[in-house]
Amino acid sequence: MKSVRTVFLLAGLALGLVANLTQAAPVEVTFQGQGAVSKKWTLAELNPELPSDWTPYNFLVLEFRASSPQRFELELHTPGKVISKRLHPFEGALVRAAIPLKYFSAAASGGTDLASLTNKLGGSYFMSIEFGGYGPINNVQAFGVTMRDPVGSPKLELRSVSLAKESPGDEVIDPKKLVDEFGQWIPEEWPGKAHNLEELKKAWSDEEAALGKNPVPDRDRFGGFAKTQAKATGFFRVEQIDGKWWFIDPEGHYFFSNGANGIGTNSATRVTGRDAIFTALPPANLIPAGGGFGGGGRGGGGAGGQGTVNASFYTWNLVRRYGSDDTWRQKWAQFTARRMADWGLNTLYGNDQTLVAAQPRQPYVVTIREWQGGQSFLGLPDVYAADFESRVDGIAERACKPYKDDPYLLGYFIGNEPSWPTRESALADMILAAPETGINRELKKWLAEKGDTADTRRAFAFQAFERYLTVIIAAVKKHDPNHLNLGIRFGGSPPPEVIRFGRLFDVYSHNIYQPTPDPARIQRYYELTGRPILIGEFHNGTPGRGMSPGLVQANSQAEKGYLYRCYVENAAANPAIIGAHWFQFIDQPNTGRTDGENYNIGMVDVTDRPYPEMVASMKLAHEHVLDVRLGKLAPAQRRVGAEAQDFQAAPTGPAK
Repeated sequence: MKSVRTVFLLAGLALGLVANLTQAAPVEVTFQGQGAVSKKWTLAELNPELPSDWTPYNFLVLEFRASSPQRFELELHTPGKVISKRLHPFEGALVRAAIPLKYFSAAASGGTDLASLTNKLGGSYFMSIEFGGYGPINNVQAFGVTMRDPVGSPKLELRSVSLAKESPGDEVIDPKKLVDEFGQWIPEEWPGKAHNLEELKKAWSDEEAALGKNPVPDRDRFGGFAKTQAKATGFFRVEQIDGKWWFIDPEGHYFFSNGANGIGTNSATRVTGRDAIFTALPPANLIPAGGGFGGGGRGGGGAGGQGTVNASFYTWNLVRRYGSDDTWRQKWAQFTARRMADWGLNTLYGNDQTLVAAQPRQPYVVTIREWQGGQSFLGLPDVYAADFESRVDGIAERACKPYKDDPYLLGYFIGNEPSWPTRESALADMILAAPETGINRELKKWLAEKGDTADTRRAFAFQAFERYLTVIIAAVKKHDPNHLNLGIRFGGSPPPEVIRFGRLFDVYSHNIYQPTPDPARIQRYYELTGRPILIGEFHNGTPGRGMSPGLVQANSQAEKGYLYRCYVENAAANPAIIGAHWFQFIDQPNTGRTDGENYNIGMVDVTDRPYPEMVASMKLAHEHVLDVRLGKLAPAQRRVGAEAQDFQAAPTGPAK
């Protein structure tokens, strides 16, 4: 590592469980360079009295300040293994983080999908515990930190490392306001940051005046390619033409689905326990009910328990923009529809009925997620319950009734990122430990007949999942024979046995977070399913404005926009892919949504202003999609190491 100042402060403050030490000056680690930049200390270097056996303790307690919201990895070095977890810090704030040691010592459990399984909210940070494995912590030999591809030479000031049996709490420990009345991050400045309402009103007015003057050309009313033609049926369908899969829109035009999820009026963050970091809070009538993610989101949720108060600064800004009377939601929906038409986005996530009905109308998808019902096990409900089929039928009837005759509906997703694949043994343990139910009885009978092995547990999980899918698919088709089943938006790397179930759907959907979709990966999915492939989620982001970069990192807003173009154009070049949906339309709150995620991944920011670099790249990508798909134009390629200004003039050329 370059530029590391190694004067280190370690105060053994773990509620008297580690001896107090004389405080020294803090260490500042400056992360510079490319790739993984690391620093490691032996425990003796940090504190001769810090034990190597951490099993008597429940919390790793850190006091630190990070100059950037870029994530870094906390590493426990043990014999033959490094166990690490990703920590996403608050930018510029001195905080205390009490991190449960169980994140390092045991596999994640609970949660109905991948996000709720692995995202863990702290009062002053959030963590992803999926990364870095787990193992014994009875012989910890060293402690380290790693940052991958640091942006802008970020610094980490580590003031205290200790262990505790009881949590001292997560909090910002210097009396400092971090979030202004518009929901913006106070410690950082950036071009275009709003300093008063007058500045915001002018920016909103300028956008409205410019919108629609240069829309993406040659599109029909559904967003299909107006100069193409196939058979029209009045509803969306899929067809393979000259070796390439397409959506075909209701008028018979070729359609490539460029969508965005997370479009809504609510982007909630937790207030309870950290009220002091907010300059002001939205009026009580704008405090969102419950603990949901607001305008759509990855995964289940984490509301924080009964009595938790959440706030949505995005909602407050929408009311400031569109008015406080009862019509502001309609005005927002109308303007959002205009934005989508202008930017070339042709698919929205239709859980907001006001948006679905807004003019000009946009094609939309509907996600039905109520199948879980009562108790579920890593997202798999009791599919052998006596009432499972009748309950699913009732859900499908209610869910499909409003949409079955609407030509603008693209189709239904029936789930998102189930968390049990690759965790089949843990799934079996959870089912066996539950009170006797249909699935509990079936599993016991199965294991008694076939033996209790890893393979038999896997086989049972696959059998139960097949029943889950076939019952749901039949019910949805019964109550809406007109529209496509887009399947489950799978995440991560499910085993082949799970992916093969994609043959049951009209379209196989997978959330793929990469700089561009890997052709070999897409080919594998296609060979296993034989179905056209819809990428249900992708994104990239850049650290800044108090937010972390997201699952794929860009170095600037300009690169963030350019990588959107690279992803969409390379997806369009793949004959099996028929669409790619960005996650998500709105930046996540800088203090984290209700499970902690605080990614800078929006097409618009918390003040409802679009990122101009993103909009320019989106429009260019959407103009290119048809020519790229037909082989007339080469897709844009990632430009590693390019300067920010270079992305706006990135070349295009004919396909080779």
